[in-house]
Amino acid sequence: MSSISNIFIDQGATFTTTVTVSDANGDAVSLVGYSVAAQIRKSFLSSTSTAFTASISNASAGEITISLTDSQTTSLESGRYVYDVLITASGGAKTRVVEGQVTVNPSVTR
Repeated sequence: MSSISNIFIDQGATFTTTVTVSDANGDAVSLVGYSVAAQIRKSFLSSTSTAFTASISNASAGEITISLTDSQTTSLESGRYVYDVLITASGGAKTRVVEGQVTVNPSVTR
């Protein structure tokens, strides 16, 4: 069920994006009763992470919004990272719905 979506984040700027969870036919998956979490790490093995603010923005349409504040993106060094988004059903079953690489573009203005 996981899809791959690479994202670009500008260091020092607020970041927000919305992803839609779809089934194999391309139909939106209802996220009613689910919770969501998302993290960014330098590598899969990194012990430190930055948590996205993640919310289900339209449960019936399968939409999840993830965001980082300008303070959070400022603290990220420029370069490549990995991230994923995990949904949890009310019964506790977890499913990774999107993953990919993150490129943090360096900032000039501080």
